[in-house]
This record gives sequence, structure tokens and C-alpha cells, in this order.
Amino acid sequence: MIKTFIVEDDPMVAEFNRRYLEKINGFELVGIASSFDEALPIIENEEINLILLDIYMPGENGWSLLSKIRGLGKGIDVIIITAACDKQSIKNGLRFGAVDYLIKPFEFGRFKAALTSYQEEQILINNQEKLNQNDLDNIIHHKEQQILSGFEIPKGLTKSTLIKVWEKIVEKKNDFFSTDELAQLVGISRVSMRKYLFFLTEINILETEVVYGAIGRPVYMHRINNEDYTLINKYIGSP
Repeated sequence: MIKTFIVEDDPMVAEFNRRYLEKINGFELVGIASSFDEALPIIENEEINLILLDIYMPGENGWSLLSKIRGLGKGIDVIIITAACDKQSIKNGLRFGAVDYLIKPFEFGRFKAALTSYQEEQILINNQEKLNQNDLDNIIHHKEQQILSGFEIPKGLTKSTLIKVWEKIVEKKNDFFSTDELAQLVGISRVSMRKYLFFLTEINILETEVVYGAIGRPVYMHRINNEDYTLINKYIGSP
């Protein structure tokens, strides 16, 4: 069994990762931690083969924890699971030896592919005293291809509609806007618009605030949080 440790500060995401992990044979959950300080003693004292690591956490972030793990000299592999999708973050992941890099939000299929691929590599390596060049090349090239091909639009969203949504958001500049308002401008349903805005929030391009009126339900207001448009261009292409 591959002993796996989840480090994730969002309880809902941690729970999804736990449920996903339970669906894949051959993995055993060692524990869940929500911060650097909570994770480090467990890493130091427990037998762990694989960590599913978030980057954005309160206090010291995931990069600090990954650096500490490498400094300890423990043979622990790491799959990064994060909304950080900029070029520098991905380079950091490769530099620290991440075996895969999953960009939030992602589907179960991508999660399963990452873990089963890792599992197959471990079986191949552990069952052979020596690897030939072809086997080694397949492992290394497959791993790099998985990490560097990460900028995919989630299932259920389309590139053409995402472009329309983004164009209307850019017109708003730094002004807040509601889901209903943007849905009317783009010409899609409120339910569909929520999916696009959730995706843009998850990859840290939008920020969201909840506004409570005198009566009625709360209204979710959004605006651009990250003006580095290279992030969105990874998904929709450069203008």
C-alpha cells in the first residue's frame, strides 16, 4: 500500500481528495493536515510515501514545506494540487521534484490518472534492480508531459464561452459585478455563469465578496484579482 498524506487548508477540498483517494486501490490515507506547522511533525514521525500538497496555506506555504521535506532527506514523493498555475509555480514544482502537478479545479479522472501513473512507476521501479534507458525515458518524459500540459479548461466549460465571459469581465476593469449581471451580458444562464466564475476564482484570477442586502438572499460580487493576464491566456490563448 502507498501511504498517502493530504496537506490542504480548505476542508472541502481535503474531503474531496480523501474521497477520491478511497476510490483508487493501493493507497492508504495516513492523515490530513491544514498547515505547515500541523503537517511537519507528522511527516517527521510517520511512514509516508506520497504527499498530496496544496501550495496556498496560512502561515508558511507549500513551497516551504516541500523544501523542508527535501532537506530532511526523506524518500517522500509529492503531487502538487493547487490553484497556482503560473509558469514560475510550475517551474518550482519541477525543481523540487514533484511527480505531478494538478491545477484546481480538476476532475476525478485527472486525479486518478496522476495516482495510477505514480503507482505504475513505483511498481516498475521496485520490481527491477536495473532499468533500461527506454523504461527510464518513458517515466521521465511522461511525468514532464503531465506537469507541463496542465492548462486545460474543466469539463463542462467551453473555450469559446470562457473567452466571451473574460471579454465582459475585462470591460468591467476593477469594478465589482454580480453573477446575474454578467450572465445577461454574455447571454448564458445564471447557473452556467456560476461555473465559469467559480473556475476563474479557483485559479485566483477573480476575487469574490458576499454582499448582504436588507432583504432577500446574499449576492456574490466578483472583480479581477490578478491583472497578470498571462494566467488566463494559458487557457484561452493570447489575444
